[in-house]
Amino acid sequence: MTNNLQFEFTVDKAAKKVFIKREFAAELSLVWDAFTKPEILDQWNAPAPYKARTKYMNFEVGGKRLYAMVSPDGQEGWIIQEYTSINPKTNFKMFNAFADQDEKPQLPGSEWDYNFSEENGKTTVNITIYNESLARMEKMIEMGFTEGFKATIDQLDNLLATLSKK
Repeated sequence: MTNNLQFEFTVDKAAKKVFIKREFAAELSLVWDAFTKPEILDQWNAPAPYKARTKYMNFEVGGKRLYAMVSPDGQEGWIIQEYTSINPKTNFKMFNAFADQDEKPQLPGSEWDYNFSEENGKTTVNITIYNESLARMEKMIEMGFTEGFKATIDQLDNLLATLSKK
């Protein structure tokens, strides 16, 4: 999908942070749902050819999402997320870490802060990712996080266009 929606991706190694700003051509409530409902997250939240598969998700403060990124040959890479703050339709924060299928996190992890706003029919999502360790952040970048995140956002764009037509 070709569009002129804003997309900024900045890495600040000194602060151990990644800053992402992305506009979507969809209303706020739909974009919020795409980030907070497992049945929608599983449709876009892994870079192709991988698929996301949520084992469970409890979107409330103190709640968790355990999901796997599943490769085409069935290999699973598990991720645990714990929601630390939720302000409906404007902001949520979570702690994110690689894990095993039994929820045991591989520390250190990272803190994600999502901010949502809508203007003129476009929704902007600002994400700040703080990594507890520079080594972990560098490893994520080396593993293709930047490219993978951009690919998942393209999938989200396509999904939002489909869902907006319903």
